[in-house]
Amino acid sequence: MQQIAVSELTEQQAADELAQLAAEMQAHDRAYYENDAPLISDADYDALRQRNLAIEARFPHLKRADSPSDKVGSKPSQAFGKVEHKVAMLSLGNAFAAEDVVDFVARIRKFLSLDDSQELAMTAEPKIDGLSASLRYENGVFVQGATRGDGQIGEDITANLKHVPDIPQQLSGAVPEVVEIRGEVYMDHADFAALNARQKASGGKIFANPRNAAAGSLRQIDATVTASRPLRFFAYAWGDMSAMPATTQSAMIACFSQWGFQTNPAFVQANSAAQLIDHWRTIEQQRASLGYDIDGMVYKIDRLDYQQRLGFVSRAPRWAIAHKFPAEQATTILRAIDIQVGRTGALTPVAKLQPVTVGGVVVSNATLHNSDEIARKDIRVGDRVTIQRAGDVIPQIVRVSVADRAADAPAYEFPTHCPECGSVAQRELREDGTQDIVTRCTGGLICPAQARERLKHFVSRRAYDIDGLGQKQIDDYWALALIRSPQDIFTLKQRYSDNPPDIWRYGSGSKDKIGTLKDSAVKLFAAIDAARIIDLDRFIFALGIRHIGETSARLLARHFGSIENLQSQMMAILQGDMLVRAEIEAIDGVGNIMVEALLGFFAEAHNRQTIEALLQAGVTPQALPEAAQDTAIAGKTIVFTGTLEKMTRAEAKARAEAMGAKVAGSVSAKTDILVAGPGAGSKLKKAEELGLDVLSEDQWIEMAAIS
Repeated sequence: MQQIAVSELTEQQAADELAQLAAEMQAHDRAYYENDAPLISDADYDALRQRNLAIEARFPHLKRADSPSDKVGSKPSQAFGKVEHKVAMLSLGNAFAAEDVVDFVARIRKFLSLDDSQELAMTAEPKIDGLSASLRYENGVFVQGATRGDGQIGEDITANLKHVPDIPQQLSGAVPEVVEIRGEVYMDHADFAALNARQKASGGKIFANPRNAAAGSLRQIDATVTASRPLRFFAYAWGDMSAMPATTQSAMIACFSQWGFQTNPAFVQANSAAQLIDHWRTIEQQRASLGYDIDGMVYKIDRLDYQQRLGFVSRAPRWAIAHKFPAEQATTILRAIDIQVGRTGALTPVAKLQPVTVGGVVVSNATLHNSDEIARKDIRVGDRVTIQRAGDVIPQIVRVSVADRAADAPAYEFPTHCPECGSVAQRELREDGTQDIVTRCTGGLICPAQARERLKHFVSRRAYDIDGLGQKQIDDYWALALIRSPQDIFTLKQRYSDNPPDIWRYGSGSKDKIGTLKDSAVKLFAAIDAARIIDLDRFIFALGIRHIGETSARLLARHFGSIENLQSQMMAILQGDMLVRAEIEAIDGVGNIMVEALLGFFAEAHNRQTIEALLQAGVTPQALPEAAQDTAIAGKTIVFTGTLEKMTRAEAKARAEAMGAKVAGSVSAKTDILVAGPGAGSKLKKAEELGLDVLSEDQWIEMAAIS
């Protein structure tokens, strides 16, 4: 559903949305702060907070007692003791553009009555993406550590913090009687990668990003788990102090270093908004090479007496602000360009990047699409590049910093031979005589990469979808030479149940189990047996014929009725029967390109042999039931978009087709009905512009009479 502009909200709509936002953000706070498992990206969360603030600004009398704008963090976990912060641990306001920084400095000058001739010293430092912690020292000795919690009460994690090497147990030099240091516990990229490798090897939890890893490691009931994790700490602020050793923010940071804390080397002083923004741009360029995650820069007024005068507003200090980086973009280094060979022989270039976190995910690869894309953007190994990731879209390179390129960096030359089998790689000619943009290996199934990728497609979710046999297992079984072709899948039990390879045998446990078939292998064989009977359209799709997707596979299945009939008619065309070809090309949704792809597939003897071997192995493709012709949607075109919550997309499509409708993937003037679930976007907008019928999922279920 399209969001109503704040300026157009009625008072009742505003009240309803504020209630919804309060509940939604409370749930996200619990997920982020208490469970270390965020449900949305920082950018999406920031958008919710900005929306809440905008509504409150227009309707201040509707501000709720539980307003997210007044809250920091989340309630402390019951698993730890509670620590009351003598000085509240507040959050920061956000700046998302250079104009916001200029406004921040202007507001400070106005509040302090400073004209342009009077100096306003400020500081800037990276905003570390980790877990905030407060450390209390008495007479120089570390006595207590706590999380932020809700800003007033945190969790006592003293025992865990004692295992962080960057946190000194005894401060150096002369220090006040009471010192409370605040900073961020984090994990650097190299340690994060090593930790995930160990977790994978031991069957443990794999962390999505360094922030989750650091937070999850620090909030362990068993402190020995924390001790085994590579955590680090940057100090950047203070809380309760029995005496102040300095009068400026920068001098306090210098004290932290003298006392034995790590402080950020990118900390600088500045005298204007322009200098702050310049430093922000410099660090943004260096972001990928820092070795740890940051999501922006923090600016503070340097003089502490100014900070005191400025005070606080709501949940944040007036004298500080966080200038966020674009949430879905980051700058990093292109280390190499790898070529991956797909099931159709397509050579796809993949950028191997210096890892960087974008939108809450560690990114080390990005798509380069094809050779034309590389040439158009003049992408070269060693370049500093800006990558973009939005939602679940595969990361891609959007900009190259030519100014940072080495003078002798050579242009990238796309391979002319397949890196997997050495066969010639070339572009095919289209019907109009132009070259395809995709370079393909001409080796066919003699190319191991194509054969392996076709197997992965064969067992994919929309094809055979065999429980326990996914892409990882295909790679494993290929390496062990257990599977080389689709028919091999259906003879695994026959070939190996009596003498299974080590991968399927118990190597430890009770004596009577060692050497016997694992339960997982027994389940796999049962799943394979159950998969022998499959709908004809899924069987056709599983064959991996070029240009034959799910929709076209269903068209072919309904027209031909059996795999034998499809093959015999293709062979008839190959033997010169043009009447049969004309009849097939006339099928709505088929056409010449699809027929050419089918002919190319069936012209190859090894493809026909694969089908025959599958049938001999007991695979039985089932004809699809006849589509109804007397329903309310028979003959209509339906598009599904958004998230369907009460059925899968596949179930919805199957039901629509059984009722005689045609399911399309995009909205056009030919579309009759759009079924829109939560999260519907551009398709819904286009349908509304075209005046099409739009149904909710519940309305669709009622129309389709699904019980």
